[in-house]
Amino acid sequence: MDASVIVVGSGPAGLMLAGELRLAGIDVIVLERLRQRTGQSRAIGFTSRTMELFDQRGLLPRFGEIETSPHGHFGGVPLNLGVLGTAHDGARTVPQSLTERVLEGWVRDLGVTVRQGQEFVRLSEDADGVDVFVEGAHRPLRARYLVGCDGGRSAVRKAAGFDFPGKASTTELFVADVRGIDLDPKMTGMQVPGGMVMSAKLPGDIWRLIMNERDAPPRERPVPPSFDEIADVWKRLTGIDIAHGRPVWLNAFGDASRQITEYRRGRVLLAGDAAHVHLPAGGQGMNTSIQDSFNLGWKLAAVLKSDPGGAPSALLDTYHDERHPVGRRLLANTEAQRALILGSAEVGPLREVLAELTAYPEVERHLAAKVTGLDIRYDVGGGTHPQLGMRMPHLELIRDGHATSTTRLLRPARGVLLDLADNATLRRRARPWADRIDIVTATPVGPLPDGPLAGTTAVLLRPDGYVGWAAPGSRPDLSMALNRWFGAPTDV
Repeated sequence: MDASVIVVGSGPAGLMLAGELRLAGIDVIVLERLRQRTGQSRAIGFTSRTMELFDQRGLLPRFGEIETSPHGHFGGVPLNLGVLGTAHDGARTVPQSLTERVLEGWVRDLGVTVRQGQEFVRLSEDADGVDVFVEGAHRPLRARYLVGCDGGRSAVRKAAGFDFPGKASTTELFVADVRGIDLDPKMTGMQVPGGMVMSAKLPGDIWRLIMNERDAPPRERPVPPSFDEIADVWKRLTGIDIAHGRPVWLNAFGDASRQITEYRRGRVLLAGDAAHVHLPAGGQGMNTSIQDSFNLGWKLAAVLKSDPGGAPSALLDTYHDERHPVGRRLLANTEAQRALILGSAEVGPLREVLAELTAYPEVERHLAAKVTGLDIRYDVGGGTHPQLGMRMPHLELIRDGHATSTTRLLRPARGVLLDLADNATLRRRARPWADRIDIVTATPVGPLPDGPLAGTTAVLLRPDGYVGWAAPGSRPDLSMALNRWFGAPTDV
């Protein structure tokens, strides 16, 4: 084996996955088709949930100063995302080029090999591994598993024969990052007589512009649109001349909506845009891709670890079971937003009604949780505890007289059994899994707040920060939960 895992694609999903694998001690090679990064800004922010994930791995300081905001939208209808009461607001002006530089620096520090200018062409799978053929190489690379993180036109997806049903593009949108212009910022889509426009101020005196002329047909473009074409469209839609501006990045995209039917086929898995494409409404695409990798990384690592202590390969099936529904809901909400943002004037009354509904706190919280990924609940077994299957909120703790938190306890990317009631029997039951989880006794700083954590005496946190078991209120006992997520116990 050249590596335990080969990851194709060094975008945010591929780099996040590689880092998660290396934190667990798994050797990984990342193959990247491009010889150097484009520096294109592309996605420009993180949701609250992605901010939490980066914090759980200690990555936020690597980004430097991040501008955050509680403001968001659903289909152009403003939302106050701050109603969720999370430890982090979303980041609104972080270009994807910076995200990729940060994540690549992180994975290289962890010892990951990123091979640029290495284009995947085909694969051959057998019972023991996958041969990965690279353009111009004299022999294939071999790994136990192959993960395609190579975007919406994924070569891995095509080579492995994944089904990718859905809706083809029906229209074309333009995106442009432009210097030297001055506009009124509008972070949400604005309907104009001829279509839709959106503008947002980015660092470095750059404006992000997105536009769609209603009924503009989709086109296959071998090269990006010219700035003259984009400036003409912007003037037709808004009456504003931006032709004097200096383009930084230009692109065209469609509104296709597709998702693979299975996230794993044998030893080949897909994550990120390789698994789902959709209109980038609310900036959910890159964030969902990163969260795909956060879900997959620790599971793939657990399966690859040698016995004793390895998890059964069935654990990988939970990657599809958990992330496919997330992707399906993502496509549903972006299709709903597409109708609101790109629809004709007939959609106006619907937008007005939605705006009225968001004045109700329950509605605003529901939509805010949806677009930030904070509403995700995985099936972790039966029980009545309200936090089961959901992400663990940030909780300040005292451990052995020192301050810590649930966020800091997850930094090593291991499972955590958090004993909040100094229960020696509970800790003893978990000891056979101590090589894979950290058993921590701590007390909250102040009483547990009213809500889903009220009365909680213990929680089992998976490495991705989701609650796999809690007391009181889980029907499977602790040993069953530990066995499900971390494999068979070892002798102690």
